[in-house]
Amino acid sequence: MSNLDWSQCSAVESVPGKVGGAWVFRNTRLPVATVIENLEDLSVEEVMEQFDVTREEIAAILDFVVQSLKRTIPPVAH
Repeated sequence: MSNLDWSQCSAVESVPGKVGGAWVFRNTRLPVATVIENLEDLSVEEVMEQFDVTREEIAAILDFVVQSLKRTIPPVAH
């Protein structure tokens, strides 16, 4: 996850001195990594409720991850 260029995701920001410069959801102090880690064990609805994040914000970061992975994974030869 650390290899992703989060600066290309409009849903997040990194501000020096704010949460140690971690990538957080724009205008919040909620680290993106926290949401991604919790999605391993919780449903989207549970994450939304527990962390006060919207479905659209979650979708934006997950879509960004998927699109980034598509660009970095070489095509499979048949």
